[in-house]
Amino acid sequence: MLEGLFDIKNDRRLSVYLYRIGFGMWLMYLVLGAPALRTYMHYRQDCGLLSFALMIFGFTASMVYDYVHHHDQYEIKKKWLFFSYLILAGIIYFLEFHQKGRVLDINWFLRLL
Repeated sequence: MLEGLFDIKNDRRLSVYLYRIGFGMWLMYLVLGAPALRTYMHYRQDCGLLSFALMIFGFTASMVYDYVHHHDQYEIKKKWLFFSYLILAGIIYFLEFHQKGRVLDINWFLRLL
């Protein structure tokens, strides 16, 4: 039943579904900011982060399709995928680790240079 859905090399449906769910979570992010839904305000940050992640995963799935069928578009999208993963990693770091007193140790990376 789902074997055709997960064939991301030849079918764009999974990426479209991930985009739509991500957009829906973004709409929930906006709705949860309303004063009438103050009791559910603590879910707002989760919806925003999940929206961003789902849209990036949808973008990644569409890039697999483009790599196989539209290689020129893939080359253009490749740099944007890198930047989106970099932004997502930064957002996750600042939301989860930065406020809890954990410091990112990059000395191991500096030793490689």
